[in-house]
Amino acid sequence: MRFKIVVTKAFEKNLKRLTITEQKQVAARFKMLQINPHHPSLRTKKIKGFEGLFECSVNMDIRILWRYEGSEIIITLDIGHHSIVDEL
Repeated sequence: MRFKIVVTKAFEKNLKRLTITEQKQVAARFKMLQINPHHPSLRTKKIKGFEGLFECSVNMDIRILWRYEGSEIIITLDIGHHSIVDEL
C-alpha cells in the first residue's frame, strides 16, 4: 500500500529554506515514506509527549515531523534541522 502524502504550508515554507541537495534528499525520503513509513533508513520514531506525532530522518541533521490521517494519508507538519523536535 502506498500512502498519500499531504504537505502543509509550514512544511512547504521550511522545505524552501533547505539547500538544493537537502531538497533532493527529501524527495528520496518521501518515496520511502510513501511505501513504508517505518523503513529502517528513515529512523522513524514516535515523539514522546505528543499523541500520534512522528519524526523521520532525511539525513543526520534534517527531520520531517508528520502524523497519520486515517490509514492511507500522511500529513507532513514541518521539516528542519534536528532542533525542530526540541522546539515542540
